Amino acid sequence: MPPVPSAPAWDGTDEPPRLLLVDDEPANLQLLRQVLQDEYRLAFARSGTEALARVREALPDLIVLDVMMPGMTGHDVLRLLKANPATAAIPVLFCTALDADEDEAAGLALGAVDYVAKPISPPVLRARIRNHLALVQRDEVERTRLEIIRRLGRAAEFKDNETGRHVIRMSHFSRLIALELGAPRPWAERLLPAAPMHDIGKIGVPDAILLKPGKLDEAEWAVMRQHPQMGADIIGDDPSPLLRMARQIALQHHEKWDGSGYPHGVRGEAISTEARIVAVADVFDALTSARPYKPAWPREQAIAWLREQSGRHFWPDAVEALLRRLDDIWAVREAWRDDAHA
Repeated sequence: MPPVPSAPAWDGTDEPPRLLLVDDEPANLQLLRQVLQDEYRLAFARSGTEALARVREALPDLIVLDVMMPGMTGHDVLRLLKANPATAAIPVLFCTALDADEDEAAGLALGAVDYVAKPISPPVLRARIRNHLALVQRDEVERTRLEIIRRLGRAAEFKDNETGRHVIRMSHFSRLIALELGAPRPWAERLLPAAPMHDIGKIGVPDAILLKPGKLDEAEWAVMRQHPQMGADIIGDDPSPLLRMARQIALQHHEKWDGSGYPHGVRGEAISTEARIVAVADVFDALTSARPYKPAWPREQAIAWLREQSGRHFWPDAVEALLRRLDDIWAVREAWRDDAHA
């Protein structure tokens, strides 16, 4: 008789969110149980000290916390949670009889995400909790999206002679150039995770071409020049601002200001701003870094070449912005040297 297969080991990610409910009055905890038990996994504490112990046992997704408790108050608990990196991100919703404006302001100033007055309205409390858990989920989705993008950027490095630290450096260079050019800070910060995707299309280039030690012939160059379009196709037409930016960078980072670049030979302001910036950052780091096929150029030689190519290969404004932020850019190079040990 064949053995009975064991049950699959699910990871529990589809379980309801876990809430920690903290109040020194048993009647209040019982009411919270009745209001919330159908939607959530619940844990309970009757003091600040017990609440911190429950958090150490299992991190909750959200805490409903009374303020006025003997000994350690809710404000004390929140201060300790915020001081610990492991618990600082847990959303805390104060549920308290203190309903003056200054009480609410004090709780929010400490880092609480919301403030619900007693006696509670069950529909209001449930709605507030759902809203804040949705925000947490949205933040986690965004964090995961950024991590996937970073890892895709690294994937291209495994196909090339460059190092993983190259994409870190050039993305920081790009952000600094954008800020120097006067870009809005959110736009510049978006450039930081988008820039490493510039060479994702190299995944589609055969190793015999990508890793060839000598010069490529014309047929091989024709294949290599397809990698920007391949990168744009890999990223696709997702509507998110981050992925739209990443797609433009992948597609146009080899276009040149004078129109002599590839894959489409566009010129000047027809090249997206983000691609113009990344082109300068990418090349400057490549020039000043050692590769199997070349030594690192001295800084002054690389600067001279950028100046020579300004208005030809590169957007002149981006070159000048890099040069104005050269001290900061060189500090990034030192912090992320290829020979540095983690």
